[in-house]
Amino acid sequence: MEQRVKTHIPGFDKLIEGGFPTNSNIMISGGAGTGKTIFSLQYLYNGATIDKETGIYFTFEEKKESLYKQAKQFGWDLEKLEKQKKLKIISIGINDIEKSTIEDIISIIKSLKAKRVVIDSITTLSYLTPENNHENIITKYSIKKYLYTVLTKFKELKDITTIFISQKDEQIPNTIAEYICDGVIFIKSETMGGEFSRRINIEKMRRVKNNSDIHALEISNKGIVIHNIM
Repeated sequence: MEQRVKTHIPGFDKLIEGGFPTNSNIMISGGAGTGKTIFSLQYLYNGATIDKETGIYFTFEEKKESLYKQAKQFGWDLEKLEKQKKLKIISIGINDIEKSTIEDIISIIKSLKAKRVVIDSITTLSYLTPENNHENIITKYSIKKYLYTVLTKFKELKDITTIFISQKDEQIPNTIAEYICDGVIFIKSETMGGEFSRRINIEKMRRVKNNSDIHALEISNKGIVIHNIM
């Protein structure tokens, strides 16, 4: 039977037969403010507190303190978990990304024996394709080539389930990421009747019979909750 990595996000795991398949790479994509970061933090927090699995959040976009504040509003004390060595948040400045960055990240994952990893975001990493920084020229071909290399390296890791956050951006060719990743999740926000609402759908999930319907996503005071749309 396929082993599962539960997110413990209310209403979500039942959509993928109990959780992400172990050792899978998941891309979660959407516009700004849709809940991608919250979803990913909740995945790591629940893993550390419920399943006792070490998690690492690599961010190229936010400072560690900013993530602490986001998590605090839901009652998640990430700083405490870091002190207990159950969780690690690593902020990498955009000027610090270089050819060895992915190898360095993988070395950290292995040294900490992490089971859950978040990369925030693959979009920023794409813009900063290190092979092209010295020329300030980034082509769609070079981005695709770099993403393929990055995602392939993560697929070679064992017993680690990774979420790659992707910003919705027409300039970034997410097609290669969507193809290589085992799972693809989309979150969309829209205004309905003057109210702000969010929708989530799972476009694919390899090794799992996933529910591909659109579901309502609520950001409650305890984190994300997924509801059926009647």
